[in-house]
Amino acid sequence: MEKKNIDWGNLGFGYQQTDYRFVSNYKNGAWDEGTLTTDANIVINECAGVLQYAQTVFEGMKAYTTEDGRTVVFRPDLNAERFENSARRLEMPVYDKDRFVEAVKKTVKANEAYVPPFGTGATLYIRPYMFGSSPVIGVKPAEEYQFRILTTPVGPYFKGGIKPLTIRVSDFDRAAPHGTGHIKAGLNYAMSLHAIVTAHEEGYDENMYLDAASRTYVEETGGANFLFVTKDGTVVTPKSNSILPSITRRSLMYVAEHYLGLKAEEREIPIEEVREFAECGLCGTAAVISPVGRVDYKGEQIVFPSGMSEMGPITRKLYETLTGIQMGRIEAPEGWLVEI
Repeated sequence: MEKKNIDWGNLGFGYQQTDYRFVSNYKNGAWDEGTLTTDANIVINECAGVLQYAQTVFEGMKAYTTEDGRTVVFRPDLNAERFENSARRLEMPVYDKDRFVEAVKKTVKANEAYVPPFGTGATLYIRPYMFGSSPVIGVKPAEEYQFRILTTPVGPYFKGGIKPLTIRVSDFDRAAPHGTGHIKAGLNYAMSLHAIVTAHEEGYDENMYLDAASRTYVEETGGANFLFVTKDGTVVTPKSNSILPSITRRSLMYVAEHYLGLKAEEREIPIEEVREFAECGLCGTAAVISPVGRVDYKGEQIVFPSGMSEMGPITRKLYETLTGIQMGRIEAPEGWLVEI
């Protein structure tokens, strides 16, 4: 497969239109077969459910070129499962998990010329999404929906090297108990925009959200889960019903235990315990792990022993191992890499 003439090494993390996208429509209680199209534009009614009541869910994953030249997608079955849970929570029709994975494979195959070559640090980002397309004026679910998958080549999340982030404990709440924090709904991200914009204006890279009920326990940021490392080398991640179940976080916890021989725990983490950890990172599809150097909490600056200059040693091992699996340098667990 001849690759597109793109300056792969200078790609940013942004949208660049590719040749094909997948589209399937839900009408009269059933999904159609779906098709690939070259048209990147969407035409919907002015009263569509997505425009009036934010009835939309999405996913994010990546395709990679491995060291031996294969094109692979990382754990799309888990994205399909999470997408199904998101749709159910917003009273949207489920798109079958097997059909979801096949649609992802078909879309990546059609755009394989945009999958960056191995060693460039770039990847093909994949965005499946669904929205209510029929008119809705009363507060109720739409009757018709559209499922689409777009792709775009993106550069490495860290331009110019990995530098630890400075974050603040936010005064805003991200998700309410028994709310929608555990699903990947567009509305969750819309309500985090003001908090992240004000954080940036105040010189912070991200927010740390606490649980909305007691403001006692660490939850996540607007778009990533937390990983902490204790001083005795245990990898710990917050447990909460209002945290999005990150596929990257789940993979890193598996890597910690089964590849690196570390103890891995998912449990409630009081904010007061944060100062006791040796390392901290944010994990997600975009960067795998973003190291955190400092957390500001009620006027206190909590600086982790790993410091503000580089990743902590265990965070780095986790990062290198998981990216090694994704790029084919390290043998993957069965089913983690789906070849195109």
